[in-house]
Amino acid sequence: MGTGKPGSGIAKWQQKSYAGREIDFMPLIAIEDDDVRSLIPTSVKYTAALIGRDLSSDFMHFHRIEPTLGTMNWSGEKILFVHNDIQQQIADSQDKNAILWKYFPAGYFAMENLAVKQFSQIYVCNTESLKLYQERYVGMAEQIKYIRNAVDFDIFYPLTTEAKQKQRKEFARRRGLAENTHFILFAGRLHPQKDPILLIRSLAALKDDRAHLLIAGDGDLKNEVASEIEALGLSNRVTMLGSVERAKLAELYRLSSTFILTSVYEGLPIVVLEALASGIPIVTTKAGETPNFLTSDSGMVTPDRTPKAISNALQNILAHLEDYPLEACVRVTKPYAAKTIVENVYEQMWQSWEQKTPTITPIS
Repeated sequence: MGTGKPGSGIAKWQQKSYAGREIDFMPLIAIEDDDVRSLIPTSVKYTAALIGRDLSSDFMHFHRIEPTLGTMNWSGEKILFVHNDIQQQIADSQDKNAILWKYFPAGYFAMENLAVKQFSQIYVCNTESLKLYQERYVGMAEQIKYIRNAVDFDIFYPLTTEAKQKQRKEFARRRGLAENTHFILFAGRLHPQKDPILLIRSLAALKDDRAHLLIAGDGDLKNEVASEIEALGLSNRVTMLGSVERAKLAELYRLSSTFILTSVYEGLPIVVLEALASGIPIVTTKAGETPNFLTSDSGMVTPDRTPKAISNALQNILAHLEDYPLEACVRVTKPYAAKTIVENVYEQMWQSWEQKTPTITPIS
């Protein structure tokens, strides 16, 4: 279940294709553009749509806790996946447009305390959040485990050096840019969490005429980002691509020289895994899990969240791409293979099913 576009058959099961696979999907609410915040948060609309329904199943996975207020009476094994560090989200003083719970922290933790008891397992992809949940819910500590986010190597993979250079040059020519252009890729929501304004200011501080920033994403700050680009005279050094389909994004990773993330907070960003699996190094701020697994030959973690620190890291990588070979980047992602991680989760689900299902012995 999830959200859908207006007119997409709300509250009806339907077949959809995702990453080349057929799935059954039910859009519960209609959202024109989920990257842009409305007056009523999507989580509130989604929770309201669940109230009064009973979609009990043997196993249910949830990726936000708020909607599970509407599933308290559903039967079946419920598993919660936690992606971000909620304490950091609530405590962030710079983000005036972040989650509304920032203004009602006591309300959030009261809601969480009520909803969390229904879960048989809680998987957390952020080690700081893991510690937080295990300390807060001591009685459930054994049910709260770390899980890696996953990357699909069938979709995200590197090109040979020759093929990459060819695609990069062709892409540059189509954009009217010089063949020696180095593309810096950002993929994500234009949202205060990602701090795209810092991204633009970091590019302005980068003194490299070959560098061109590609922004793949949309969101609340789209107009502010466009204004900042114009104000800093960067219109010929930045391309805003808007929302990009997964297959097209995979192509952008493969032709780019580096990937950048200037986030205030993170969990374990899937875009980082996708970029590394595509053979390109990372420049990131100290946010989420990325600094914990990034190696010296697969990217750089900036010491500060400032344009100077970020531009210095970009300059270092662009000037020494040979120090960040695609083999090193791909190697870092091997423990995050989707096949392995998903198999482990479903193996645990199967074991749980076997323990609950009585074995019928045939009468001889």
